[in-house]
Amino acid sequence: MKLQSNFVLIDDVNIHYVSAGPTKNKALEGSTLLFLHGFPEYWQTWQAQLDYFCTDYHVIAPDLPGYNMSGKPEDVSFYEIPNLIEFFTKFIRAVSPSKKVYLIAHDWGGAIAWPLAAFYPQYIEKLIILNAAHPSTFTREMINNPIQREKSAYIHQLISAGAEHLLADNNYKFLREKILVASTPAIFTDEEINNYQQAWQQPDAINGMLQYYRAMPQLAANPNSHHEKESKDNPVQVSDLSKMRIPKIRINLPTLILWGENDQAFVNENLSGIEEYVPDCRIERFCDATHWLTHEKSTEINSAIAHFINE
Repeated sequence: MKLQSNFVLIDDVNIHYVSAGPTKNKALEGSTLLFLHGFPEYWQTWQAQLDYFCTDYHVIAPDLPGYNMSGKPEDVSFYEIPNLIEFFTKFIRAVSPSKKVYLIAHDWGGAIAWPLAAFYPQYIEKLIILNAAHPSTFTREMINNPIQREKSAYIHQLISAGAEHLLADNNYKFLREKILVASTPAIFTDEEINNYQQAWQQPDAINGMLQYYRAMPQLAANPNSHHEKESKDNPVQVSDLSKMRIPKIRINLPTLILWGENDQAFVNENLSGIEEYVPDCRIERFCDATHWLTHEKSTEINSAIAHFINE
């Protein structure tokens, strides 16, 4: 597959993306699959999906703002979810001006995709989510489930004053050994880790990646610390559990959720009662997979997505 590397300027932010196809089925030339990665990834996390779908579809995978070769706005307010969903409606209009897209998203890409699908369904044909908790059920679990709070405790490290050093030290050891933890060590090959490291080494990329966490609207107190407080040197956006509010994010689009049940960041209870917010929802679970489905279950993921979009 020959991937094209492209740039498009959106709101004075230069966004890098790769695109390809369709190489075989020209009848589907107007159908676009848009892939949004998460932390600490970049476009190539979708390599297996790009290879698979480019024969029949136009496939597009950007580096999110702040990541890899995309622009890295300095103002943390840029990374607030309301701005990001507005930003990506403009990106969709730029790369698929005449057709809705099939939106496929993981992790932070999913945190953008959920409200994007809720508030701008006119741009999306169908929604496919990989291990990204719905914002309503996630907030519910943060309030009610101490295990979810424990799983989210790592975020406090990512918004601490020393977070950039933490991630970059010892050749990105924290990212390699604490974040990219798959079902077996062999899942992330040496070549893939090297590719990730090249993305992390881009100027200001570590800071850009962390901006998403700094802009989070609600975060429970760190269960591992009883002395955490907000300060200039430790800009944490901690909310009292009693003050956290569950957002009402309703998706009225056909939605497929692909979920690795051994996710280190999300409890499986995030899927409980999700039909309240996503009535037309199908869930496929992978009991032996973690957060990193695109690496662990690429064949099964491709098959599930293909079946869903072709229904």
